[in-house]
Amino acid sequence: MPAPHRIVIVAFPGIELLDATGPAEVFSVASRVAGADRPGYRVLIATPDGAPVATSSGVRLLADLAFEEVAAPIDTLVVAGAIELVEGGVEPVVDREVAAWLRGAAPGAGRIGSVCAGAHLLAAAGLLEGRPATTHWLTADRLAADHPGVRVDPDPIFIRDGRVWTCAGVTSGMDMALAMVAEDHGQDLALATARTMVMYVKRSGGQSQFSVPLSVRSSSDDRIDGLRRWIAEHLTEDLSLEALAARTHLSARHFSRLFRQRTSTTPAAYVEAARLEAVRRLLEDGDRGLPEVAAASGLGSVETLHRVFRRRLGTTPAEYRRRF
Repeated sequence: MPAPHRIVIVAFPGIELLDATGPAEVFSVASRVAGADRPGYRVLIATPDGAPVATSSGVRLLADLAFEEVAAPIDTLVVAGAIELVEGGVEPVVDREVAAWLRGAAPGAGRIGSVCAGAHLLAAAGLLEGRPATTHWLTADRLAADHPGVRVDPDPIFIRDGRVWTCAGVTSGMDMALAMVAEDHGQDLALATARTMVMYVKRSGGQSQFSVPLSVRSSSDDRIDGLRRWIAEHLTEDLSLEALAARTHLSARHFSRLFRQRTSTTPAAYVEAARLEAVRRLLEDGDRGLPEVAAASGLGSVETLHRVFRRRLGTTPAEYRRRF
């Protein structure tokens, strides 16, 4: 029987525990479900010096080997991610030692993947240049800003580009691992693994349904920040470009340019996001019917509500309400 598929998961101090243990559990369960007569997976945890690492939750993760002990062949190399809370937001952790090792180890790996902010490490190692990639929605803008050569898409749960895989935040590492199982052994084993773990083999929608659409950067212009607060409180009013420009006593053209410059989005996109955020709150916190939700949010009709939900979140209002 062929040797088991060798998975090396890269860990370092401060990683999210589930970034490493989530994929590891998927591969482990897949091996057990496959049975002893089929090649499964062998999962190894590698840390810079082979010592245990403290994760962000405080739980210590034991290592199987140090970086210098990792030998080819590596069938799949997966790097976990770490995020630090800083004033005003979050910061992806980019460990230069880890990035340098990844740069040297990647050519000897059949498949490379990152979980959550691990994408920032792959990018720092030059492994995402010219490729589409995703990461946690909280750090996607930072990834795009730090690495202009990476085509960052903040919505997918995971992206595969050839042998390079990236995925969204934390639990999405399990979605990515299931897709890898399907690639290696077929959809039937992936489905059986998902059922055993009480998971969806493929969840509906992208990570936009978990993110906060209004997390645009703060404006340095009091007029724009004041207008944004006013929009949130007057969603059912006329929020057209002309009406908003009039409130700031600017021409429509000048207002549109200023708003985009200050917030990195257009007035129309911001208004739609504000109304969608109101819809999400109404669906999460109450049992109002969709016509009432559409009216209260300023979207007007159920048809518009469905269209905006599909386009922005990749799911339906009913499915969103069931989930959240």
